[in-house]
Amino acid sequence: MEADISIIGLFLQASILVKFVMLTLLGLSVMSWAVIIQRQRLLKAAKLNALKFEDKFWSGVDLNKLYKELSVRQDSNTGLEILFHAGFKEYARLSKLNSKVPEAVMDGSYRAMRVSLSREMEKLETHLPLLATIGSTSPYIGLFGTVWGIMNSFIAIGAVENATLAMVAPGIAEALIATAMGLFAAIPAVIAYNRFTTLVDSVEMSYANFMEEFSSILHRQAYSDKDES
Repeated sequence: MEADISIIGLFLQASILVKFVMLTLLGLSVMSWAVIIQRQRLLKAAKLNALKFEDKFWSGVDLNKLYKELSVRQDSNTGLEILFHAGFKEYARLSKLNSKVPEAVMDGSYRAMRVSLSREMEKLETHLPLLATIGSTSPYIGLFGTVWGIMNSFIAIGAVENATLAMVAPGIAEALIATAMGLFAAIPAVIAYNRFTTLVDSVEMSYANFMEEFSSILHRQAYSDKDES
């Protein structure tokens, strides 16, 4: 009897539809955890890389030297490195063409950094909608399996004259497992989505602050170059 009411035993006794629901929820849970682990590593690395680059940037390093260093390993740049490289590259290019028009130089440099920022945020937000979808739909998928399993149990009760708890308990138990699996898939996805959304917002804020501060430096440099010319 104990083997019959084990999780594996209940799964094997379940109807094809309930089995499909359970397997779907299991797949969603595995997918969710894969995304959670991958996003956790990516966002943690993005935060650490931003802090390291800001420390280096504000240490008084020569910006031309830093730009050349990043240009050498351009394919491996991330986050603030990409923003800095894009902004400084556009600044240097436009300075040669519009050395006496600082506004044009600054607008072009800022737009280049905005484009890079959008691309970086798109990378950080990848798969987050999937977590939101899993978190919002999994309980309903599990509930569907539960309703279907309980409905079959009541049909079985109506087919016999003397129904006992032992007869209907396995069917109800297998149905409730579908709900449990739905919650098992949904809860981590919802928690991770909320946490990652907060982390992404934090990283975006640090990127945006750096852009403004770097733009101020380039602004002063642009007008300084104009005065010298």
